[in-house]
Amino acid sequence: MESCTARPIAPAVLTELRATDDAGRVPVPVTDDEGGAPLRCCLRRSRPGELIALVSYAPLRRWAAGTGVDPGAYDEQGPVFVHAEECAGPDGDGLAFTGAHRTLRRYSAEGRILGGRLVEAAEGPDGFGPALREAFDDPAVAFVHVRAVEYGCFLYEVRRG
Repeated sequence: MESCTARPIAPAVLTELRATDDAGRVPVPVTDDEGGAPLRCCLRRSRPGELIALVSYAPLRRWAAGTGVDPGAYDEQGPVFVHAEECAGPDGDGLAFTGAHRTLRRYSAEGRILGGRLVEAAEGPDGFGPALREAFDDPAVAFVHVRAVEYGCFLYEVRRG
């Protein structure tokens, strides 16, 4: 299998979301006293004391706008945590948040869902690689969205290369 790259929310998009999110709301920064929020800007969990914001994000809509594709009914938006201010971005391989139940939702180049796969927490981080390999073994799969099972939240996108 070719390599895959986990993609955080792009810096330019983060700048927009920190001003007005994809639901048209102005985010309210809060100090995360406990830590542990899955940050989509740097693909790690927040640390106690960090300033974060919960914003509405439409990943497929933004991808589609950049490619000229109409996602149709697959367009959706949901809550994601980001640092309230610019951060350094990911550190490491970027395949974060893999030690829990996750859904890998596959998409075509036309923005249509091609299926998905549940990765059980018991499979651990080592179960994630085979699930991605399985997804990208299908040449029709252009990218994969990794989502939390318990809330359905978008965590990050994985693309070929």
